[in-house]
This record gives sequence, structure tokens and C-alpha cells, in this order.
Amino acid sequence: MKDVFEKAESKMKKAVGHLQEEYAAIRAGRANPAVLDRIMVNYYDTPTPINQLAAVAVTEARVLTIQPWDTSVLRGIEKAIQTSDLGVNPQNDGKMIRLTFPPLNEERRRDLVKETSKLAEEAKVAVRSIRRDGMEKLKDMKKKSEITEDDLKQAEKKTQELTDKYIKNIDACAADKEKEILEI
Repeated sequence: MKDVFEKAESKMKKAVGHLQEEYAAIRAGRANPAVLDRIMVNYYDTPTPINQLAAVAVTEARVLTIQPWDTSVLRGIEKAIQTSDLGVNPQNDGKMIRLTFPPLNEERRRDLVKETSKLAEEAKVAVRSIRRDGMEKLKDMKKKSEITEDDLKQAEKKTQELTDKYIKNIDACAADKEKEILEI
């Protein structure tokens, strides 16, 4: 019975962690190196993340600089950023690339809030699915007479408490990200 809780909690932690990774990649008006994590550069016929090819730094609130260790990859990085859905035009000076993020307009902010809400709901669905799987395992254990009826009731209560805890975590993450997006 204990392993059912441990597996469920581990999976719920992963769901919340995944949500936080997704939120890190959402641009909220400030420059954040995590927005480049999904952009791959063709480096010697191998798709490679930008952070493995260059030093990425936040020089000002809305400016990211990308300084590659091998200047021959500068064009590739620039092209990868242009073809991505980042919505920022890279400025290449021959040694480094500067990304200047424009301030978000009201409509874009609302769209980002909707996107964060959608991601939060997906994470909640994942947590509830994990709860359902755990409950089914507990009921199977009851059918096989591995646990008693009282144990099953306590385990179901504990599983629900665990679910509620992670749903609160997701709500808190969503509220923080929404506040960050709406901050001017």
C-alpha cells in the first residue's frame, strides 16, 4: 500500500515539475534564458540546444545576449531563432546575438494568461488521472484481500489529500505566472 502512495506522489511531483518547465518557457515581458530551451540549432547535422553552443545571459531586463563558443555557429543560431515562434528578431554583430524583447501588449498578455490556465488545467487532469490509477490499485488490493475495508477507506482519504495538495501547488504556480504576465 505504501508503494502505491510513493508512486502516486512521485508522478504528481513530475506533473507539477513539468508545468513549471512549461511556465519557464513562456515569455512574460522580461528576458528569460529558458525561452531558448526549445530552440534547436543544426550544428554539424545534429540538432543541438542553444545553451550547449553558447553562453546565454540576461544583460538588461528585456535583453538576452547569446555568445557562441564557436563563432561559425552564429548564423545557425540566428536562423533557428528567426524560424522559431519566439516573435523576436535577433541582432547579430558578428560576435554575439542580442534579443530585445518588446513589452507585451494587453491582448498578448490575455492570450498568455489563457495559455497558462490551459497548461494548469492539463496538469490538474494529469494529477487526477494519477489519483484514479492509485485508487484502482487500492481497490484491486482490496479485492485480492491484501487490505481491509478500513485500510481502503483510509488509503482513499490519504490519496485524496495528496491530490488536493498537488492541485493547490498547481493553482499557486498558475497564480504566480499569471501575476508575472500581467505585471507591467
